[in-house]
Amino acid sequence: MIRFLLTICFSLLSFGFSAIAQSASNSMKGAKVIRQKELDKKGDSAVVYYGVASYYADKFNGRETASGEIYSHARNTAACNVLPLGTWIRVTNLRNDKSIILKINDRLHAQNNRLVDLTKSAAQRLGYAGRGLARVKVEVLGKKKPKD
Repeated sequence: MIRFLLTICFSLLSFGFSAIAQSASNSMKGAKVIRQKELDKKGDSAVVYYGVASYYADKFNGRETASGEIYSHARNTAACNVLPLGTWIRVTNLRNDKSIILKINDRLHAQNNRLVDLTKSAAQRLGYAGRGLARVKVEVLGKKKPKD
Protein backbone atom coordinates (compact mmCIF):
# COMPACT_ATOMS: atom_id res chain seq x y z
CA MET A 1 0.00 0.00 0.00
CA ILE A 2 2.81 2.42 0.87
CA ARG A 3 4.59 1.54 -2.36
CA PHE A 4 1.37 2.28 -4.28
CA LEU A 5 0.97 5.69 -2.57
CA LEU A 6 4.62 6.55 -3.21
CA THR A 7 4.21 5.63 -6.87
CA ILE A 8 1.16 7.89 -7.17
CA CYS A 9 2.94 10.78 -5.39
CA PHE A 10 6.00 10.37 -7.60
CA SER A 11 3.81 10.32 -10.72
CA LEU A 12 1.98 13.47 -9.64
CA LEU A 13 5.27 15.23 -8.88
CA SER A 14 6.68 14.19 -12.25
CA PHE A 15 3.57 15.48 -14.00
CA GLY A 16 3.80 18.77 -12.08
CA PHE A 17 7.46 19.27 -12.96
CA SER A 18 6.84 18.48 -16.63
CA ALA A 19 4.01 21.04 -16.68
CA ILE A 20 6.33 23.64 -15.13
CA ALA A 21 9.05 22.80 -17.66
CA GLN A 22 6.54 23.08 -20.52
CA SER A 23 5.40 26.46 -19.20
CA ALA A 24 9.00 27.64 -18.97
CA SER A 25 9.76 26.50 -22.51
CA ASN A 26 6.68 28.35 -23.81
CA SER A 27 7.88 31.57 -22.17
CA MET A 28 11.32 31.06 -23.73
CA LYS A 29 10.14 30.95 -27.35
CA GLY A 30 12.49 33.82 -28.16
CA ALA A 31 15.37 32.25 -26.24
CA LYS A 32 17.60 32.45 -29.30
CA VAL A 33 17.28 36.24 -29.15
CA ILE A 34 20.18 37.69 -27.22
CA ARG A 35 19.66 41.07 -25.61
CA GLN A 36 22.50 43.21 -24.38
CA LYS A 37 23.12 46.84 -23.58
CA GLU A 38 25.80 48.81 -25.35
CA LEU A 39 26.80 52.44 -25.25
CA ASP A 40 25.43 54.54 -28.08
CA LYS A 41 27.30 57.47 -29.69
CA LYS A 42 26.27 59.81 -26.85
CA GLY A 43 27.53 57.38 -24.22
CA ASP A 44 24.02 56.44 -23.14
CA SER A 45 23.00 52.83 -22.69
CA ALA A 46 21.32 51.45 -25.83
CA VAL A 47 19.41 48.19 -26.15
CA VAL A 48 20.76 45.79 -28.76
CA TYR A 49 19.36 42.41 -29.81
CA TYR A 50 21.03 39.60 -31.74
CA GLY A 51 19.00 36.99 -33.56
CA VAL A 52 17.76 35.71 -36.91
CA ALA A 53 15.98 37.80 -39.53
CA SER A 54 13.74 36.60 -42.33
CA TYR A 55 11.61 38.48 -44.83
CA TYR A 56 7.94 38.56 -45.75
CA ALA A 57 6.55 36.17 -48.35
CA ASP A 58 5.06 37.73 -51.48
CA LYS A 59 1.52 36.75 -50.43
CA PHE A 60 1.51 39.42 -47.68
CA ASN A 61 1.99 42.36 -50.07
CA GLY A 62 -1.08 44.62 -49.83
CA ARG A 63 -2.40 43.12 -46.57
CA GLU A 64 -3.02 45.11 -43.40
CA THR A 65 -0.34 44.97 -40.69
CA ALA A 66 -0.87 44.92 -36.92
CA SER A 67 -0.45 48.70 -36.84
CA GLY A 68 -3.16 49.18 -39.47
CA GLU A 69 -0.73 50.17 -42.24
CA ILE A 70 -0.85 48.34 -45.56
CA TYR A 71 2.22 46.17 -46.07
CA SER A 72 4.40 46.89 -49.09
CA HIS A 73 7.60 45.12 -50.13
CA ALA A 74 9.07 48.49 -51.10
CA ARG A 75 8.81 50.15 -47.66
CA ASN A 76 11.38 50.08 -44.87
CA THR A 77 9.31 48.28 -42.25
CA ALA A 78 9.59 45.12 -40.16
CA ALA A 79 7.64 42.74 -37.96
CA CYS A 80 8.87 41.98 -34.44
CA ASN A 81 7.38 40.36 -31.33
CA VAL A 82 9.97 41.80 -28.93
CA LEU A 83 9.64 45.53 -29.57
CA PRO A 84 6.57 47.80 -29.50
CA LEU A 85 4.87 48.90 -32.73
CA GLY A 86 6.20 52.23 -34.00
CA THR A 87 9.75 51.62 -32.76
CA TRP A 88 12.60 52.55 -35.11
CA ILE A 89 15.47 50.07 -35.35
CA ARG A 90 18.77 49.68 -37.17
CA VAL A 91 19.24 46.14 -38.50
CA THR A 92 22.77 45.03 -39.39
CA ASN A 93 23.57 41.82 -41.28
CA LEU A 94 26.41 40.26 -39.28
CA ARG A 95 27.77 38.46 -42.35
CA ASN A 96 28.48 41.56 -44.47
CA ASP A 97 28.00 44.46 -41.99
CA LYS A 98 25.34 46.16 -44.17
CA SER A 99 22.66 47.99 -42.20
CA ILE A 100 19.28 49.64 -42.72
CA ILE A 101 16.87 51.68 -40.59
CA LEU A 102 13.33 50.30 -40.32
CA LYS A 103 10.10 50.93 -38.45
CA ILE A 104 8.29 48.12 -36.57
CA ASN A 105 4.70 48.06 -37.88
CA ASP A 106 3.72 44.39 -37.59
CA ARG A 107 3.95 41.27 -35.44
CA LEU A 108 5.32 37.83 -36.24
CA HIS A 109 3.31 34.65 -35.79
CA ALA A 110 3.36 33.62 -32.12
CA GLN A 111 5.18 30.35 -32.93
CA ASN A 112 7.92 32.17 -34.88
CA ASN A 113 11.17 32.42 -32.91
CA ARG A 114 12.90 34.84 -35.28
CA LEU A 115 13.82 38.29 -34.07
CA VAL A 116 12.56 40.29 -37.06
CA ASP A 117 10.84 39.80 -40.40
CA LEU A 118 11.81 42.50 -42.91
CA THR A 119 10.34 43.68 -46.18
CA LYS A 120 11.77 42.10 -49.31
CA SER A 121 13.51 45.32 -50.38
CA ALA A 122 15.15 45.61 -46.95
CA ALA A 123 16.36 42.00 -47.16
CA GLN A 124 17.80 42.73 -50.61
CA ARG A 125 19.60 45.83 -49.31
CA LEU A 126 21.06 43.76 -46.48
CA GLY A 127 22.15 41.10 -48.98
CA TYR A 128 20.31 38.05 -47.68
CA ALA A 129 17.22 37.82 -49.92
CA GLY A 130 18.77 34.88 -51.78
CA ARG A 131 19.43 32.99 -48.55
CA GLY A 132 16.11 33.70 -46.83
CA LEU A 133 17.59 34.08 -43.34
CA ALA A 134 20.40 36.09 -41.79
CA ARG A 135 21.99 36.53 -38.39
CA VAL A 136 21.44 40.15 -37.45
CA LYS A 137 22.09 42.80 -34.86
CA VAL A 138 19.08 45.00 -34.04
CA GLU A 139 19.73 48.35 -32.36
CA VAL A 140 16.72 50.11 -30.83
CA LEU A 141 16.65 53.76 -31.96
CA GLY A 142 13.44 54.88 -30.25
CA LYS A 143 9.97 56.08 -31.21
CA LYS A 144 11.08 59.16 -33.17
CA LYS A 145 12.19 58.75 -36.78
CA PRO A 146 15.99 58.98 -36.83
CA LYS A 147 17.72 61.55 -39.02
CA ASP A 148 20.27 58.93 -40.19
